[in-house]
Amino acid sequence: MKITASITYYYFFCFLLVILLISAKAIAEEGNGNAEQPAEVKKSDFPDGFLFGVSTSSYQIEGAILDDDKSLSNWDVFVRKRGSVNNGDTADIAADHYHRYLEDIEIIHSLGVDAYRFSISWARILPRGKLGDVNPAGIMFYNKIIDNLLIRGIKPFVTIHHYDFPQELLDRYGGWLSPFMQDDYVHFAETCFKYFGDRVRYWITMNEANLLSELAYEKGIYPPGRCSPPFGNCSAGNSDIEPLIAMHNMLLAHSKAVKLYREQFQHKQGGMMGVAVSAMMYEPLSDDELDKEAANRALAFSLAWGLDPLVYGDYPPEMRRYHGKELPTFTSEEKQLLSNSTDFIGLNHYATVYAKDCIYSNCMCSNTTCLPGENRAIKGFVSTITERDGVPIGEPTGMFQTFIVPRGIKEIVDYAKKRYPDKPVFIVENGYCPPWEHGEVDDLQHDTKRVEYHKAYIASLAQAIRDGADVRGYFIWTLMDAFEWSSGYDLKFGLYSLDRVTLNRIPRLSAKWYRDFLRKTSLKDLESRSAIPAINQDGLVPNVKDGSAEMA
Repeated sequence: MKITASITYYYFFCFLLVILLISAKAIAEEGNGNAEQPAEVKKSDFPDGFLFGVSTSSYQIEGAILDDDKSLSNWDVFVRKRGSVNNGDTADIAADHYHRYLEDIEIIHSLGVDAYRFSISWARILPRGKLGDVNPAGIMFYNKIIDNLLIRGIKPFVTIHHYDFPQELLDRYGGWLSPFMQDDYVHFAETCFKYFGDRVRYWITMNEANLLSELAYEKGIYPPGRCSPPFGNCSAGNSDIEPLIAMHNMLLAHSKAVKLYREQFQHKQGGMMGVAVSAMMYEPLSDDELDKEAANRALAFSLAWGLDPLVYGDYPPEMRRYHGKELPTFTSEEKQLLSNSTDFIGLNHYATVYAKDCIYSNCMCSNTTCLPGENRAIKGFVSTITERDGVPIGEPTGMFQTFIVPRGIKEIVDYAKKRYPDKPVFIVENGYCPPWEHGEVDDLQHDTKRVEYHKAYIASLAQAIRDGADVRGYFIWTLMDAFEWSSGYDLKFGLYSLDRVTLNRIPRLSAKWYRDFLRKTSLKDLESRSAIPAINQDGLVPNVKDGSAEMA
């Protein structure tokens, strides 16, 4: 009887331990953004005419940095400064898209997307800016891309300026710190309208001017590499002032280009002019009113910094309150020029973080997980945090302070809907890269985590649309692994991996998932499938030209 009783107690305690472990896991997941379990999502959940696509940018994939009379860009020079890019990587070759564009367009077509977002290299079109001639080879290259997309029924979604510009403009007058840059940009935009506008219906003037101002002039990790302590140790710069000046010039350049397009091209070409902004979502760290105000302030100092002037003609009042005279002012004529100068809003969404007030709280940075200078006006007196009570906001990715939080895409769309009620929205970038320690595994084709990521974010976006948001497109970043700026080739966002030796494009599981999704194939049980067979069975065929794989 004693043995029987002992066995009974043993099983009872084992059962109790299992119950406790299950309960603990449930409690932990309740606070974890990754615990969100979206319902099955289908393409048919989205409105007719909704655009699904993929995004790239010229500098990150083209290579051929001096081919056919292209000049050196600011990035071509910057990457050669020791320590500016991980591993000393450059984009001299990148994905060699300049020579492989037809192969890449066939890959894009095989996915079944509605649209392809790409950018135009300023240094390839106007090697010397407005003081030089238009480069015919550059015009021919982008004409071939646009024509080949249209032949295949794919809409070109064109970004005019995506970080790179001729180095000569930086040497001549300091790039975006100078108001002279505005006229050079307008000349570049006009050249694009003249040569490509008859076939392009969607234009993005600037990519992430708000983030570019921060990374180039506050942190100094993008060219021209200007900053000041505590944000960095650059040879020159003022991190509290220069981001505001650079952003001011980019906003005015945008508005002048839009005015030109509307007056001289839009009535014949019928296109839409928009802008893409970095769109991080901020949630209050606690229920304290100060943290709630901090989250709203962070949104104003980031998203609204880039959009309020283009919708309402001036900077957010939250910024004016805390920056005072440091924030540049617009003349009455400039306010009129800026107001309603965008037909749509492009959101680049990757991250959701918690926001903590730094006005009435101590926010001194003392470890590697925080950001310096958060107790200063340029950061809105907001500290960004990625965990609450020791629980991360979501599952980590390969980017700093970037976690998987699918609800964030709905929250940022809802914020834009409320603040800019009359402006349609396109998600022009959303993507996943694996944590660095998982890089080798995720380089294989079976990237289930990326599939789960996009399923969850698309489902959250569908809910935002059901709740009344006017969202008209979703673009995955990115088509294939690319040069990811100061991270070099360490971050891998691609639906296709890129063999750095052969440059072969190799489809991951996520590429097949996206194709199936766009063909209205059910996504159920996709996770249980094995990796994509190398040949034929699941639509993969060898590329006869160089042996790389594409999807039929």
